[in-house]
Amino acid sequence: MKYRNLSNLEFKISEIGLGCWAIGSEWGNVSPQDARETLKASLDKGINFFDTADVYGDGRSEKFVGEIIKSTSEKIFVATKSGRRLDPHIAEGYNFKNIEKFIDRSLMNLGVECIDLLQLHCPPTEICNKKETYEMMDEIVKLGKIAHYGVSVEKVSEAMDAIQFPNVKSIQIIFNIFRQRPAESFFKEAAKKNVGIIARVPLASGLLTGKMNQFSKFPQNDHRNYNINGDAFDVGETFSGVDFKKGLDAVDKLKELLPENFTLTDLALKWILMHDEVSVVIPGAKNKSQAFMNARASELKNIPSLLPKINSIYEELIKHDVHHRW
Repeated sequence: MKYRNLSNLEFKISEIGLGCWAIGSEWGNVSPQDARETLKASLDKGINFFDTADVYGDGRSEKFVGEIIKSTSEKIFVATKSGRRLDPHIAEGYNFKNIEKFIDRSLMNLGVECIDLLQLHCPPTEICNKKETYEMMDEIVKLGKIAHYGVSVEKVSEAMDAIQFPNVKSIQIIFNIFRQRPAESFFKEAAKKNVGIIARVPLASGLLTGKMNQFSKFPQNDHRNYNINGDAFDVGETFSGVDFKKGLDAVDKLKELLPENFTLTDLALKWILMHDEVSVVIPGAKNKSQAFMNARASELKNIPSLLPKINSIYEELIKHDVHHRW
């Protein structure tokens, strides 16, 4: 496993982390045993960055992460998120009282006294450019409940707004072969300001594993079933907002490019890691074999000769539908 910097923090994080949404909820049923084995396998492979949220299984995911923290003497960097517990999820809810209450609950779930990185969880757009938002977060840092903070966003415009504030340490954003817009200008601006980039949904909800086909079915409690049209939350979170059939067509073309000993998962993760501005990529996993598969991309060779071919597939099949939306 290779390690990278996150902003100006001294702690080196694994360039592949674990996204812990799947072990919490909304990806079908994941047993407690599988959840624990997924975390343990990730740790065994050198992963020390775990990204979760208070709404993943209503705290279930955070509690599993808390268990792995207690199980080892190794330093684990934990990032969680706050804000989506608001109902309704509106800008007025992003106030000190609510966010501090959510953070207190996360501290209990995780079993820690201070959260390494607290991210506002895809807040309404107008929250991202309000100085009051970050003054509030600075106050919570002063209380010692969080060490650092960042913002998880849906849109590049929201990311550009957030990085204008000096204490924002990270932006978490969807970035993968099917969602390339962040690399156009945002990455350069984030690098100038030394803001870390956490690349989420790197496998486009599993599309970029190459294991799906037109007959694939998903459980009722899997967002790839019920959010295919954005009925529950932003449609960009499910298959990166890509039309499923077009995504399968693009996957077929990507498979033709695979180097020897590469899976499509390897290709998708390595493509992201070749963007030096990315601090960490956080694929999810539902069992230990998926965790092992994710981690191996770090040790594989770079694929510079394939970048133009990969990008041409995006230009031809995907860009028109998604590039302007997020």
